[in-house]
Amino acid sequence: MSRIAESELIINPRGAVYHLDLRPEEIANTVITVGDPDRVREISKHFDSVEVKRQHREFITHTGYVGKKRLTVLSSGIGPDNIDIVINELDALVNIDFESREIKKKLGSINIIRIGTSGSLQADVPVDSFVASTHGLGVDNLLNFYRHEQNEEEKQLLHSFVTHTQVHGHIGNPYISSGAASLLKHFVTDFHQGITVTCPGFYGPQGRILRLGIRNPEFVDRLSDFRFGQHRITNFEMETSAIYGLGKLLGHHCLAINAIVANRVKKEFSKDAKMTIERLINKFLTIFSEQI
Repeated sequence: MSRIAESELIINPRGAVYHLDLRPEEIANTVITVGDPDRVREISKHFDSVEVKRQHREFITHTGYVGKKRLTVLSSGIGPDNIDIVINELDALVNIDFESREIKKKLGSINIIRIGTSGSLQADVPVDSFVASTHGLGVDNLLNFYRHEQNEEEKQLLHSFVTHTQVHGHIGNPYISSGAASLLKHFVTDFHQGITVTCPGFYGPQGRILRLGIRNPEFVDRLSDFRFGQHRITNFEMETSAIYGLGKLLGHHCLAINAIVANRVKKEFSKDAKMTIERLINKFLTIFSEQI
C-alpha cells in the first residue's frame, strides 16, 4: 500500500480529518447528512444521548444514541462541491489508517442518508409530501472528475434524458447512480419514489429566472415530461446525485429522502416547511429505530 501524502489527506493536530474535524471513532455506522447546519440540532434533540459535538466551518456533527443504536448527523452545506468533501472525508474516516496514511486492507461500508428539502417536478407529488430517491441524476459534473462507468441501462436512460432535455454541450455530461436497495425498501409507505435530478445551483440551473436569462427556459417542463420505461423524475435539488455517485464508487450504502417544500409545476411553496421537515425527521427516526 502506498502512503497518502500530507497534502492529499489533511489531518489536523488532534488527529482529525481536516474539513469535518472528526476522528474515526467519532462517527457511527449510519450517518445522516443535512444541508442546513441548524438542522443538526433539530435531529439530535431527539437523541437519547449525545456523545460527540464538533464544528468546523459549516460542517457541524453530533453523534449519539437513539435507544441502543448509534447515529451521526452531519451538516454538509449546500451543493455538490461540499458533498465531494463530505463523502471523501467520511470514507477516509472508515477506510484509511490515519497513523500509516495507507488504505486499510479490509474496507468497511457505512449508511449515508440525506434528509433534505426539494422541489417537486410532478403535479401529483404535492407540497409537504416526502420523496425517496431511487436514483440521483446529476447535471452538476462532479462525478465526471472521477473514473466511473455506467451500465447499459444507465447509458440508455442518459441518452434518452439528454435527447429529451437538450442538456449537453455547454452544460456537460449528465451521470446517474442508484440508491441502496437495502435502505430504499424501508421508505415506501408514505413516500413517493422516483429519480432526483441534482443541479449545481438554485436559480439558473433549476430554471429560475430573476434578472438573468437562461439557456434552456424549457428545462423544468422537460424534466417533468421525461419518461424512460417506468422511470420518471420526481424532484430536483443540489446534493443527491453526488452522494449516490461517490458513495457507490466507495462502497457505501446511500439514500436521499426529501421533504417537498415547493412544487415547480403548480408554482406552490409550503406554508409550513419547518413542520414538514420535522415530520420527515420523526418518520426517519421511527424507521431507523425499528428497521435499519
